[in-house]
Amino acid sequence: MVTVDSVRRLARSLPRTTEHLIHDRVKFRVGQIVYIAFSRDETVMGFAFPKDERDALIASDPAKFHLPTLSDQRFNWVHAWTAALGEDEMHELVVEAWRMVVPKSVAAAHLGEGR
Repeated sequence: MVTVDSVRRLARSLPRTTEHLIHDRVKFRVGQIVYIAFSRDETVMGFAFPKDERDALIASDPAKFHLPTLSDQRFNWVHAWTAALGEDEMHELVVEAWRMVVPKSVAAAHLGEGR
């Protein structure tokens, strides 16, 4: 099971990430762009994800992944039940969400790409 603390450890290691508590919800962002957010009860992790790929992700495991509320579906965003996520899967989702919001050069430098 994924926890806010396990995501925090990873997110804090990613360049330009800041953590915020907004309306009792933990959020991780780069600048003003949120790429990870937890529900108040920490049972749901929302994350940046390409809109054109989210239906396939949700279809791959509908017991784990689901759409955000209707008002948030206009964003590149998906929700996952934290109890259903494994650590490796969380790591991949968080890093990919972060990559969506940082400059490509920052991601490449941090992840050692292009060497």
